[in-house]
Amino acid sequence: MPQPKDYLIFEEWYNTTNWLLDRCERMPKHTRFTISGRIVNLALETVELLLEAIYTEQRKHLLHQLNLNLEKLRFFNRLCKDRHYLSLTQYEFLARAINKTGKMCGGWLKSLSE
Repeated sequence: MPQPKDYLIFEEWYNTTNWLLDRCERMPKHTRFTISGRIVNLALETVELLLEAIYTEQRKHLLHQLNLNLEKLRFFNRLCKDRHYLSLTQYEFLARAINKTGKMCGGWLKSLSE
């Protein structure tokens, strides 16, 4: 039976989510129920989608939803940078992590189509 730790995409996103949770806790309190709350929810939902994709045979829909979540996180990342909730360095780190996860997801989707 597959284990999440056997999937590089899961490990990558786990580390990114852990980093994101730390950053969101440090954002201004007035963002807790708006931007930072939404980012946390999307990051955790992405973890859930990855786990479902690992343990099920019907992966395509889940991976497409995962890609959509990553696109939403790209938007929130940019918004946080523009509103100075994230530094430029933090923005770049998260952008690279989202892109790396997106490429892995795209590769996984491509392997399912073959």
